[in-house]
Amino acid sequence: MERRGGRLVAFVKDLWTTAVEQADGSLKRERNEKRWGRGKRWLAVWIGPDGREKSRTFDTKVRANRFASEMETDVARGEYIDPEAGTVRFEVVAKSWLGSRVVDPTTEIRYETAWRLHVLPVFGKRQVKSIKPSEVANWLADLERRKGPATARTAFVVLHGTLELAVDDDTIKRNPAKAGVVTVPVPKNRRVVAWSDETIERIVECHPVQYRAIPTIGAAAGLRQGELFGLAKDDIDFDAMVIHVRRQVKKLGKYFVFALPKNDRERTVPMSDGAALTLLRHIESFKPLPYSLPWERPNGEPHEVKILFRWRNDRHIPARSYDKAMWHPALAAAGLIPQPTRNARGALQYVTNRETGMHALRHYYASVALADGVNIKELAEYLGHGDPGFTLRLYTHMLPSSHDRARKAIDSRLGRIFSLAAHGTVTEQAAKAHLVDLAAQQLDTGPELGL
Repeated sequence: MERRGGRLVAFVKDLWTTAVEQADGSLKRERNEKRWGRGKRWLAVWIGPDGREKSRTFDTKVRANRFASEMETDVARGEYIDPEAGTVRFEVVAKSWLGSRVVDPTTEIRYETAWRLHVLPVFGKRQVKSIKPSEVANWLADLERRKGPATARTAFVVLHGTLELAVDDDTIKRNPAKAGVVTVPVPKNRRVVAWSDETIERIVECHPVQYRAIPTIGAAAGLRQGELFGLAKDDIDFDAMVIHVRRQVKKLGKYFVFALPKNDRERTVPMSDGAALTLLRHIESFKPLPYSLPWERPNGEPHEVKILFRWRNDRHIPARSYDKAMWHPALAAAGLIPQPTRNARGALQYVTNRETGMHALRHYYASVALADGVNIKELAEYLGHGDPGFTLRLYTHMLPSSHDRARKAIDSRLGRIFSLAAHGTVTEQAAKAHLVDLAAQQLDTGPELGL
């Protein structure tokens, strides 16, 4: 090992030759017959932060020198990453990252699915250090084209998080998913269009009587689909005229559970007289019965409530079954989507999209509330949005009445000023009229006035 200023330094060694002392005491490198032409010739040697000697072989002396110098510089700067650390397979780091996430069960399933379907097949067997920014960019763009921005974004979270863990563990120096060439997918912002009163009425009419309260309360209180299906008798406070949104029916893989509403937040929503009457009659006609599901996870503690809306055999309502048997037929009967066709197995198939999902009932509720003066902060609370800014961005175009209010407010305060600017005071108006008369007289006497 060589020294510089009393400290060990990196150097390069020729493995194909051996230093042989000559008669005059000088050293001459001669061919090592056992190693000549076998394997890589040049050995880069450096000292790691732990004081141990490290080495790597190269085909050329130039590359060996460059690498040894880089390693020495990284050690001096405190930026050293063991070159062998990056040889670990991506899937090993990914499993560690996935196992360390503290997220709700739904997000956990989303991450696991994205990993299994989209990340593992491409990067799983790769060495972490071999993944390049250009590969990440191309993979992400292709995934977005094939599966859409939402799926691509979830898969990217898994990839990015795994590589960031590798950086934190000193497995690689930089995260290739952070490179400028990588463009993170952004879900397209669709302009929300609220359904009309007539549309809501048609949808309710096209539901069987037992289920009419579901779209009615969805439109009247802005509850999500799972929150409607998890609504219980004790959640309805007819004295305070409010609905307590305390749970949702949630699907985790093949299992159903009761869970907190989205964003893990209970909330209270004002209940109108009409909504109260609808729920009261529904409870009288279809008596709520105790029903139990695990809380939050399939192996969670049983949580029993008297749910308002029941499916066949008095079970909870599965969202997918409700959509197929109730929601989609109602949309078709109301003329909002085409009539269904039958597939090869004879089953009915409906053509739907994001705009015709039950979330449209929340958009209707928002439009009605905003039109009647409910402010964004209050609406965000009623809808269960974690960020009022999100509510504003989603529904700001539904505030046309704010323009009218602004116009009236300005006119009421600046009316006299507007009149002054446009017409002047009474004195100014009289002076203006005199000038107009004088000008008319001058026109009549033209030549005498030199005109």
